[in-house]
Amino acid sequence: MNLEKNLFLAQLFDLYAPLLTDLQRSVMEEYLLKDLTISEIAENCGVSRQAIKDAVAKAESKLLDYENKLGFFKRLQGGK
Repeated sequence: MNLEKNLFLAQLFDLYAPLLTDLQRSVMEEYLLKDLTISEIAENCGVSRQAIKDAVAKAESKLLDYENKLGFFKRLQGGK
């Protein structure tokens, strides 16, 4: 994962984590904040890598969608 993208997603996660499902929040916390790989998360959760990849992709999509609709991060950065 690109470092800039990872940092941006972590910042969005800080803002919008309460809007994600418990599973998405848990997976993204391990993926973004604890820097675990998809394989490590899958092993810890006892599910397939594909299930975690899907959860990460869906959570990323939701975080970006929330930012596009609500724009809290942009406002915090001084944008309009």
